[in-house]
Amino acid sequence: MTVKVLIIEDNPVARSFLCRVVRESFSDAMEITEVGDLENARRQVAKLSSGNSEIGFKLILVDLELPDGNGMEFLTELTGSTAIKIVTTLYSDDDHLFPALQCGADGYLLKEDRFEVLVEELQRIVRGQPPLSPAIARRLLTHFRPTASGDSGTMPLNSGFGALSTAHAPFANSRSVALDPPPEWERLTPRESEVLTYLSKGFTIKEIANLMGIKWFTVNDHIKSIYKKLNVSSRAEAAVLASKQGLV
Repeated sequence: MTVKVLIIEDNPVARSFLCRVVRESFSDAMEITEVGDLENARRQVAKLSSGNSEIGFKLILVDLELPDGNGMEFLTELTGSTAIKIVTTLYSDDDHLFPALQCGADGYLLKEDRFEVLVEELQRIVRGQPPLSPAIARRLLTHFRPTASGDSGTMPLNSGFGALSTAHAPFANSRSVALDPPPEWERLTPRESEVLTYLSKGFTIKEIANLMGIKWFTVNDHIKSIYKKLNVSSRAEAAVLASKQGLV
């Protein structure tokens, strides 16, 4: 199955550069749609929006500053979408980083990074890790590092990747794994149960895809559904809960 990618970038040179980064990052057959503003981005998403996640965009790269608005608006509109949403920008400051993550960004990449660095960061998706430029990762670590008083930043992160949404867990009151799972866990599909079993055994997304004979983007969709049904936000929480409840 061809993986559909949407790149929203108003600069033609940067747009071409990001296309090359995406094609170099993944071995899957790619169908890349390029747009330069939010109006066309919304039109493209609506065109593929039919309630069937299998035919929609699987990966969306969005710039924050666009001719007809802010990329954060678009991220908010995509709430509930199964697509992996990555911010690609020149801004590395907190005023752009944290609001973007709160709006639903699954990763944050700086366009000024070298080609090979961006490729390496995008490939982290296959390993179930959030793509973050090195400078952004350092900023996040600094933000959530405890102060002399033992306090840390309190900015909550909202991301499709558990690693982002729990980045501050060691220093704050993180959500504990529920001992009594919500009723939703009984509704795991056979495919989701199979994915959960592999997750619990430590397999990466790419390894699970190979074992199941499906695309890694499809595995990622299953994982998001599992997290939602089990009311967890990370691989570790899912594995612990699955073990305690005999789901695997």
